[in-house]
Amino acid sequence: MTDSVRIAAGHVINPRMERAEARSHTQWRVVDVPRSITRAETTQILAEQAEYGRWELARSLVYVGGARRVWLRRRAMRVERTDAA
Repeated sequence: MTDSVRIAAGHVINPRMERAEARSHTQWRVVDVPRSITRAETTQILAEQAEYGRWELARSLVYVGGARRVWLRRRAMRVERTDAA
């Protein structure tokens, strides 16, 4: 998957990855959705993120102009090496 999500109308949504703490078990992704994208298209994009990327909705915010900011989270898979290499 690329860093940006393209939808049929030609809009691009650029997710921003926030820094996670070293011992955090959660990954965060902040998605800014412009006001030109409809609510149905936004729902479709977030559903695809949830299905294929295993992201879940943590918070959403709608600004006065109609733009949206969505916070997605998922559990981080941290695997420690057990061999002596």
